[in-house]
Amino acid sequence: MSYIKILVHCVWSTHNWSPYLKDDIRDKVIYHILDNSRAKNIYIDHINGYYEHLHALISLGGTQNISEIMRNIKGESSFWINKNKLTGSKFQWQDDFWAVSVAGFQNYKDY
Repeated sequence: MSYIKILVHCVWSTHNWSPYLKDDIRDKVIYHILDNSRAKNIYIDHINGYYEHLHALISLGGTQNISEIMRNIKGESSFWINKNKLTGSKFQWQDDFWAVSVAGFQNYKDY
């Protein structure tokens, strides 16, 4: 059985860094992203953010890539935010995102 543990720290922001994600909205968006990700076998270890951006620590599966995961998270959450009218105007994320790998090999004896 293969063992894969690739942790990626991802950061993405609202369009033009607009402060849409006030405390109550940010919490709703984060919980929705977590629920949707679980349903799509995307493992988010941690997620949080501020008024205009979110950070997530994501563990990639053997057939996943970060571009697909981010497109899924950002696209679906943007649709959900607009469908539920959480912001006063049309919501969207910036096109880009930032991602960097982090150490995932914590204890070789677990392998």
